[in-house]
Amino acid sequence: MKLSVLIPVYNEARTIARVIDEVVRKNADLDLELVVVDDGSTDGTHEALKTLNHPKVKLFAHEKNSGKGAAIRTAIKHATGDIIIIQDADLEYDPGDYKALLEPIIKGEADVVYGSRMLKKDYKISYWRYHLGGRLVSLWTNLMFGSALTDQPTCYKVFKADLLKSFDLECTGFEFCSEVTALVLKKGIPIVELPIAYNPRSITEGKKIRWTDGVIAIWTLTKHRFLL
Repeated sequence: MKLSVLIPVYNEARTIARVIDEVVRKNADLDLELVVVDDGSTDGTHEALKTLNHPKVKLFAHEKNSGKGAAIRTAIKHATGDIIIIQDADLEYDPGDYKALLEPIIKGEADVVYGSRMLKKDYKISYWRYHLGGRLVSLWTNLMFGSALTDQPTCYKVFKADLLKSFDLECTGFEFCSEVTALVLKKGIPIVELPIAYNPRSITEGKKIRWTDGVIAIWTLTKHRFLL
């Protein structure tokens, strides 16, 4: 099976080359394509990407910053793999976890797999407000849809490609996580969670999510539960 790795990137000139290198190096035995969408970066990210000229990388760009969800939607359109995984352009997540996350889908045991930071015994917390916010969003998801997720806002979300492409996504920002989760659960599709490594970075290192994104996430879940 071919794996499409979707990488939305905004102002990550410092880390993007290393992320791509780690994805390819740690998954050298997989049939890979990396669909990278530069979301209007202004720090030299696009120039850094163009110098890579890597055969497995398909590079696309937004003229202006439109948000993580918008970049993911663009990447989905250009993905040609059988399975799709979302990869952030920083160094918080370890591409060495791919194989474990892919296994349930390859074996036909799942259509959707999430990598849970909470299930890892040595889970690291960057800021308590982010940790508690993530737990709240997960709890709200479970209340809205009767699920039992431990880490809904995780980056590592893996889908059968035809399933993800069937969704009419409208997200533009970080609410991608809530929207796609709601759409999966409304279809009655179970989400398998597996533990993943996590190395959080600080705001000064480029962490972009804010408390307002949590409010939008909860509203997105509520909207999909009662209004759509």
